[in-house]
Amino acid sequence: MTSAELELNSARATRPSARWLIFVYLGALLVLIGFGQPYLGLMDIPVAFFLKNKLHLSAEGVATFRLYAGIPLYLSFVFGFLRDSFNPFGIKDRGFLIVFGALSTALYLVFAFVPFGYDSLLAAVLLLTMSFLFVLSAQSGLSAVIGRQLQMSGQVSAAWNTFSYVPILAGYFLGGYISNRLEADRAGVAVQHLFLLGAAVMAVITLFGFWRPARIFKRVHGEDGAMPRRRLSDIKRLLRHWPFYPAMAVWFLWSFAPGYQTPLQFYLQNTLHASDAAFADWNAIFAASFILPFLLFGVLARKFNLRQILFWSTLVAIPQAIPLYFTHSVSGALIAAGAMGLLGGVATGAYLALIIRSAPEGLEGTTVMMSVALYFVAVRFGDLLGTWLYHRFAGFGACILAITVVYVMIVPVLMTIPRRITDYRDEEKSVAA
Repeated sequence: MTSAELELNSARATRPSARWLIFVYLGALLVLIGFGQPYLGLMDIPVAFFLKNKLHLSAEGVATFRLYAGIPLYLSFVFGFLRDSFNPFGIKDRGFLIVFGALSTALYLVFAFVPFGYDSLLAAVLLLTMSFLFVLSAQSGLSAVIGRQLQMSGQVSAAWNTFSYVPILAGYFLGGYISNRLEADRAGVAVQHLFLLGAAVMAVITLFGFWRPARIFKRVHGEDGAMPRRRLSDIKRLLRHWPFYPAMAVWFLWSFAPGYQTPLQFYLQNTLHASDAAFADWNAIFAASFILPFLLFGVLARKFNLRQILFWSTLVAIPQAIPLYFTHSVSGALIAAGAMGLLGGVATGAYLALIIRSAPEGLEGTTVMMSVALYFVAVRFGDLLGTWLYHRFAGFGACILAITVVYVMIVPVLMTIPRRITDYRDEEKSVAA
């Protein structure tokens, strides 16, 4: 597609009716995917409490389970490359939604009736994650293609983050309820209902794959018809693409945060004596407080160039964890959660927009899924480091210091990003290759 065609597509896409249809389509898909994912939100809190309260695992044991269960996530870029390389039924991403939405539905149904212990739960999460990553790759690749080709990377990032957080938010509230059910004698029934809900969501995603809004798909190329197989030379093209590296480095540092997972759970429950539901509430408030900054970023992306937003939002986000240092009660922790999300929301949106802009043409799926891989590598190993710091220094203060130092390291990385990637606003010009 030529630059002139891209500019024409952008002009059409920015018409309010077309733009809102894009947001509705992507939003519906993102909400469904958020409820169906087997490793976050709705599933993550019940699984964590099942391991802690029913199987009596220590903090290190829970962190280690998450480390093992995340193995497919560390290889997410492989699923993204397969998304870029194949075209199921000649309908690209919708084909992946249909095939692997159906497979994920079947897996959820199977494991809903398997007796749960450590090994069976680990097997369920591993297999479901592998199947689900093809669905996630399709959504990620399609979203990135729309953002790049229609010059809406900032607005797509804002919508992507906002809609993704809706099921995470709901999942934390429901997760707290389900974790309380797990305390009852019939914990297996609660887990079964959780997996049946996952099956229902994935069945809807399968049907979603048959929906093709013409006003969206006629504006993007590569989603319908025959396409050439991608070669390993494309991986070399990605590795030689300099903007890829600072974008991934920023995302890794932002995601690392040694202390936000298991140490925070044990700090809130063991030190502040928070209940399972209160911990779920903390996560829900933290997630909800990101939404307003995400929407703000969507507005800023049309008024300021991405480079300006990246630097200012990072400076605001650096002290994100510090409110927890002054927390000495559960109610104080809940207030801190809201402040922390407000500090970090715009930066999160800007970093995702940077990833979209940094993807080489035709490798959007690989690039975005590489960020998914780095996110989970960072989170899992950050969790292990945070757990070590928490026990080594007998408190959460060391984790807060470590998180802040890591965030400071983002600033020099931002200086290495090529200006051709960041020095323009949404809809201002074509994305440079």
